[in-house]
Amino acid sequence: MLDIQQLRRDLDGVVAQLARRSGAKPLLDVARFQTLEAERKQIQTATEQAQARRNVLSKQVGQLKARGAAAGDTAPLMAEANALAEQMKAGAERLEAVQAELAALLMSLPNLPHASVPEGADETGNVEVRRWGALPQFPFQPRDQVDIGAALGLDIETGAKLSGSRFTFLRGAAARLHRALAQLMLDTHTQAHGYTECYTPYIVNREILEGTGQLPKFKDDMFWVFRGGDGSAGAAGGDGGPAAATEQYLISTSEIPLTNTVRELILEAAALPVRLTAHSPCFRSEAGSAGRDTRGIIRQHQFDKVEMVQVTHPDKSYEALEQMVGHAEAILRLLELPYRVMTLCAGDMGFAAAKTYDLEVWLPAQGAYREISSCSNCEAFQARRMMARFRPVVDGKPGKPEFVHTLNGSGLAVGRTLVAMLENHQTAAGGVRIPAALRPYLGGAEVLQP
Repeated sequence: MLDIQQLRRDLDGVVAQLARRSGAKPLLDVARFQTLEAERKQIQTATEQAQARRNVLSKQVGQLKARGAAAGDTAPLMAEANALAEQMKAGAERLEAVQAELAALLMSLPNLPHASVPEGADETGNVEVRRWGALPQFPFQPRDQVDIGAALGLDIETGAKLSGSRFTFLRGAAARLHRALAQLMLDTHTQAHGYTECYTPYIVNREILEGTGQLPKFKDDMFWVFRGGDGSAGAAGGDGGPAAATEQYLISTSEIPLTNTVRELILEAAALPVRLTAHSPCFRSEAGSAGRDTRGIIRQHQFDKVEMVQVTHPDKSYEALEQMVGHAEAILRLLELPYRVMTLCAGDMGFAAAKTYDLEVWLPAQGAYREISSCSNCEAFQARRMMARFRPVVDGKPGKPEFVHTLNGSGLAVGRTLVAMLENHQTAAGGVRIPAALRPYLGGAEVLQP
């Protein structure tokens, strides 16, 4: 959530920064914001004046009573004081409604892009930072993920039979490889990069998703879970909405529960940075553009991901972002997968991000780089929603609590890493070569054979 004080101080500047994301389309209803702000000020001023007048009346009534005045002498003053009390009550109710509307307006606005974020309306405006790894050259006609994976246990047909389109069933070598990749990622992040491994709930409450920015904007992209008053359970996604008192959601990334572990906390400055990682399934009702990536397992309603989250001092967050990108790159290098790093332009960033790097892995069958990790600094945007703060040390003494900065990154998307392994390390015999770093997780195997 944006800082409302920043909007009050520099509304034109905030509007200009939001325009970097959306171009000509206004994201903030400026007239409505100004109307609400004017009403808020008017109510607060009137309330202060009424309270001051009530204080005067109360003092006058007290003085009259002290002199032994009759009830009739104080009645007019008491009547005016009671009328002011009713006025103040009505003002408080209206102020609550105005502030709720202002909060809803703020909740609908994305984060402001960092000054270093390039201009651009969509992915064509993204800027390449660097590349790593030579693209594979095959002495045979390379096959795609589906053709290679089928012989290893990648079973799209069974997944569709069980759950519909964009679900996949893995068995045998494909399932082992999928598990090994996740284990390598977790071990690297915990043993080499300093993250604490976590196991999180896969179902969270509405306010948890509000904290990281998925709600209210992306409600239709989520799978909803609801439980009726009679204890019955169900699930939904799309236009229907949760149809019961208990409103919960399947997580679309473990960033959601990991980041919310600092919700409503005041951390000691010495406790920063907090580094957390988790392997979890991710559920997304909206799996991507219609008609795109319908072949294979690039876009799925259910997929696994190893997530990295950092909670940092505001002065350290951009240093942490570069570090986090390096942690994701380390996995790709261990797996000997060629990739490139892209800085996303303002129009292509996620809702909560102030700056984002995407890591894109090479897929030979597509002849293109495709996203496999996204690492973002959200600055205080999520922390403000979660009331996640730390207490700085000022001149050796505890200072006033400030909002932390939060960062998240894929380290990596396991299914897409599986695809990249199949395509980049395929053999003429239909197997998959296993890089040295991954072999201990597969019993020392150098090649997975069909």
